[in-house]
Amino acid sequence: GWSKRGGGGEKFHAHTRAVSGGPARAVTQRKRSPSERQIVVGICAMTKKSKSKPMTQILERLCKFDYIDMVIFPEEVILEEPVEKWPLCDCLISFHSKGFPLDKAVEYAKLRNPLLINDLNMQYFIQDRREVYRILQEEGIDLPRYAVLNRDPDNPEECNLVEGEDQVEVNGEVFHKPFVEKPVCAEDHNVYIYYPTSAGGGSQRLFRKIGSRSSVYSPESSVRKTGSYIYEEFMPTDGTDVKVYTVGPDYAHAEARKSPALDGKVERDSEGKEIRYPVMLTAMEKLVARKVCLAFKQTVCGFDLLRANGHSFVCDVNGFSFVKNSMKYYDDCAKVLGNMVMRELAPQLHIPWSIPMEAEDIPIVPTTSGTMMELRCVIAIIRHGDRTPKQKMKMEVRHPLFFELFEKYGGYKTGKLKLKKPKQLQEVLDIARLLLVELGQHTDCEIEEKKSKLEQLKTVLEMYGHFSGINRKVQLTYLRNGKPKASSEEEDSKKDGPSLLLVLKWGGELTPAGRVQAEELGRAFRCMYPGGQGDYAGFPGCGLLRLHSTYRHDLKIYASDEGRVQMTAAAFAKGLLALEGELTPILVQMVKSANMNGLLDSDSDSLTDCQQKVKARLHEIMQKDQDFTEEDYQKLAPTGSPSLVNSMKVIENPVKTCDKVYALIQSLTSQIRKRLEDPKSADLQLYHSETLELMLQRWSKLERDFRMKNGRYDISKIPDIYDCIKYDLQHNASLDLEDTRELFRLSRALADIVIPQEYGINRAEKLDIAQAYCVPLMKKIQLDLQRTHEDEAVNKLHPLYSRGVMSPGRHVRTRLYFTSESHVHSLLSIFRYGGLLNEEKDQQWKQAMDYLSAVTELNYMTQIVIMLYEDNNKQDPSSEERFHVELHFSPGVKGCEDEETIPLGFGFRPASSENEDKKPNQGSLEDLSQDEPDQALQISDPINIQRRSPMIRNRKTGSMEVLSETSPTHSTKGCTSHRLFISCSRQSPEIKPASGLGSLCSGLFSASALGVSCSAPNLRDYVRTHHRHHHPKPPLSPAVCRFEGCSMVPSIYPLETLHNSLSLKQVDEFLNSVCESNSEVQAKTMKALSGLFASQSQISLYSPQQPLSSSGSEASLRPPSQPLWRKCNDFRGIISVLTCFHCTKCFSRG
Repeated sequence: GWSKRGGGGEKFHAHTRAVSGGPARAVTQRKRSPSERQIVVGICAMTKKSKSKPMTQILERLCKFDYIDMVIFPEEVILEEPVEKWPLCDCLISFHSKGFPLDKAVEYAKLRNPLLINDLNMQYFIQDRREVYRILQEEGIDLPRYAVLNRDPDNPEECNLVEGEDQVEVNGEVFHKPFVEKPVCAEDHNVYIYYPTSAGGGSQRLFRKIGSRSSVYSPESSVRKTGSYIYEEFMPTDGTDVKVYTVGPDYAHAEARKSPALDGKVERDSEGKEIRYPVMLTAMEKLVARKVCLAFKQTVCGFDLLRANGHSFVCDVNGFSFVKNSMKYYDDCAKVLGNMVMRELAPQLHIPWSIPMEAEDIPIVPTTSGTMMELRCVIAIIRHGDRTPKQKMKMEVRHPLFFELFEKYGGYKTGKLKLKKPKQLQEVLDIARLLLVELGQHTDCEIEEKKSKLEQLKTVLEMYGHFSGINRKVQLTYLRNGKPKASSEEEDSKKDGPSLLLVLKWGGELTPAGRVQAEELGRAFRCMYPGGQGDYAGFPGCGLLRLHSTYRHDLKIYASDEGRVQMTAAAFAKGLLALEGELTPILVQMVKSANMNGLLDSDSDSLTDCQQKVKARLHEIMQKDQDFTEEDYQKLAPTGSPSLVNSMKVIENPVKTCDKVYALIQSLTSQIRKRLEDPKSADLQLYHSETLELMLQRWSKLERDFRMKNGRYDISKIPDIYDCIKYDLQHNASLDLEDTRELFRLSRALADIVIPQEYGINRAEKLDIAQAYCVPLMKKIQLDLQRTHEDEAVNKLHPLYSRGVMSPGRHVRTRLYFTSESHVHSLLSIFRYGGLLNEEKDQQWKQAMDYLSAVTELNYMTQIVIMLYEDNNKQDPSSEERFHVELHFSPGVKGCEDEETIPLGFGFRPASSENEDKKPNQGSLEDLSQDEPDQALQISDPINIQRRSPMIRNRKTGSMEVLSETSPTHSTKGCTSHRLFISCSRQSPEIKPASGLGSLCSGLFSASALGVSCSAPNLRDYVRTHHRHHHPKPPLSPAVCRFEGCSMVPSIYPLETLHNSLSLKQVDEFLNSVCESNSEVQAKTMKALSGLFASQSQISLYSPQQPLSSSGSEASLRPPSQPLWRKCNDFRGIISVLTCFHCTKCFSRG
């Protein structure tokens, strides 16, 4: 502690921790005689700063040094008196802020020559961002790529700025959106970030915090036309900024806070202070702090770090600033400043002062508790949310203008071209308009393109009145000999020779309901993390949010390049991390577009041979005009899946069913036409701003295409029909069209056969097709699982601030992959048919397989979740039992209201004892949200939980509420009992319920029956308040998140545990065998993963952890630019050998 200053001037004791870089120096002093003089420290700054809370706290502590006296210069003296009349001092702490006369302070320093804590002349430079960047560059400090645009205020037009749609060119340097525009004056906080059109365009406007806002989203996409600016590359961080505060070159305190660019809402705690978390700097970052402090000659100096792609970049230097609300910092700061003043001035003033002995640092060693398991990794593969129906039109084009366009964008390299950018779509639209004008003027001209098709092309491209890259795309494919005549769409082609196949795709956008689904699922997902309970700014799931802000959460979100998938990912991230506002800023900062050579995108146009054969066989079986025979059941459903068999029973005769479907579509289109003639409903606005006109186009096209010229049916249109009727039943039910239910029932039965069977009919085909889609993703999952336990050099949470968290040095890795139906089907096929476990030998796996084969549809928001736990009791890290894997699955969103009447297959609730005696009911997958309360547990014999239960241990960890153990009978009173994940933990595998099924839980999980009361009251209330449904239901079990804020948004099935006692070794060997069994795919995988590594440097959105490599699973492949010993010389002895060892570790990781 600090000694009190008394007449006796007792000795000052120091037993405090070392400051980073150099140990704390205590001040040892003896009693002084009256003749010895004091050192006067002057504070010369505006009153607002010199009387601020941090300054007051630090000065109070500085006064406790025996020989130091303080004098604060009054503001009126600073502003009005000449410097000759200012108080005298030996040491001056003076710094610029708004209204401060820096010139006078410089003059005073010349006159009196005091010791300057912060150099005054350098403060002129700090006010100009151009100078700040110049100095940083000269010091060799990493900063974002930038260019300066200087404008003459008198004629702002004359400047080197060329603005494109998605880029600017400044002095010949090109910056693609997203980029940042900063005023050159550092006092001007109006920094703008511009987003690319593919993410929705517009800009985020940052400003000095006002109340709870620090930025606002604006639709404006063009840059400012007056003033001088710095343009710089946008650094893809994870949505947090790091603020660093130095006190001299050897001390730095760092805090993380939410980036103002993310959603502009300032997170505040219960006292209204902005929430920040102390962060530990890496060795390299400490070196940067030292360099900044020395280069700008500012002892007390604040600057901002962006952690992106495994590197740290400085983006702003603020000069003199103190940390707010940190007692530890106040102590450290006063001590460092006091020692610095004494060291410099005591010898000159003959004050007896000896350099204090260095107190040693005591390392804090975290211990883990009992039979708990620690959550280490969560991997989820999630299908996108509810979307508008996908639509496409094909036409053959031969006009020279189309060939010119094809050549212009490099189509001849691969023979294929995708046009998504607004500028490109505008060019296609211009061609269509031009040809239509020509067709209108001369009917006999040489234009071969069909007028009706050109008109449709024009109509679709003109929809919405603007292009946003997310809505539409045009694909062009080169056909050497023209198009083979196949479907009803083509009449006889007029001539041979090369042509282009133009495919226009539109629709398939995420609907508002889809956004809500994704956001709610993101919110519910928090329950899987330690501390899923608790209150964080009014939200459940604070454990994850705290984990995230403190960099203990290594999160990456990947999405395929389709707009609906990217928007789903952004909405999910918004719910997961409790963000607010527009999705565009979240998408740009949080979601990696995994245009990753097949990681999440499938080139659907290039089907494998196996798929072509499967489709042909499927078409052949479905074209038979007779009832399905036993042989057909064998051919079509060799796996005997109940969902398939049930659908075949509904259909009976495929052609007759198609006839009925066709007749129902005709009836539907005629009903819509009648509505259009009725003036009352002609202008009716349908869901998501569709019109009756557009709805009619949608259905008429299906009517035309479904029945081909030869009278046969095009089976490939069945998914589209089902898609459209499902959409209209859910979103346009208010139209009350007749027979839509029947159309839904029949098209669903057909789709339940056609969709899953397109991914293979028998096991071998399913596996073959699945591998073609999924091997790159499987490899990536394998890497994610392996890297988790290897990678301990991750940036750690400051141990002093992580009390109550098990093993503060550890982190949880989360990898979320958002993709489309094809990847989810394929991945599930691999788990089901790849030989992970033997059904005969493993009862749990058999039940899981029965359940999966009863699921008819992998609907929107289907999830496959893999969780990795570590049992810290197993001392041997190589022990097979140390790492433990669980597999969970949810079929996503519930279908239309008549779901209750449609048989769905087996239902099981993990770990509930009634499963033992109850024969699974062939006809019903229980609607898990409607469990009668008294049904929850009819326990005859208590479930065998060994009494050394992990629950009790939690009292020590302090990071969550204590879960109370209750007797099994007690839990039958309320709702289905379940438990939340607590403190990174779940039970060890040896504590298994008797049924052998998972004890998984929480709002995300299907109800499980462990005798434990629910400890997430706020989640329960949250669900209740969000559950306003039209038909009365029994009291809601908190085990099921049925978020139905509006009737438009169906709820999502809870996660089911497929297996909960796999070892990591088992899973790893399984992934190896699956990935290696297909050699062609192997090559594709290597390409995909190397593409992934290469693209890390451009697109990695999230790697705060490592100092020098990009985050964990995607190790950077760059060798160190200079030998290690050279790196370490720069530390000039401030970092011990131990830390240098850390940086070698980082290099080896990289």
